[in-house]
Amino acid sequence: MYPTLQAGETVLVNIKAYDHQTPQADDIVMALHPNLPNQKIFKRVQFVNEYGRIYLIGDNKTESDDSRHFGPVPPENILGKVTSRLR
Repeated sequence: MYPTLQAGETVLVNIKAYDHQTPQADDIVMALHPNLPNQKIFKRVQFVNEYGRIYLIGDNKTESDDSRHFGPVPPENILGKVTSRLR
């Protein structure tokens, strides 16, 4: 998520944020990579489509592995919402 999140930066993630609501555009989320199930990724929500799948995009668009490559992800791949950064 560079340049928004820096390598090694600590973030707080609310794992209950989406228990009763869907992610919103511009939320930064922690998700499971759909092709690498043990890898957690941090991406920005661009939109939620009519089927409830979430389109994720990285802030560094030239380098990011995101929904442009793997498509929208199912809601169960979203692990939580980033709420704070600790420097």
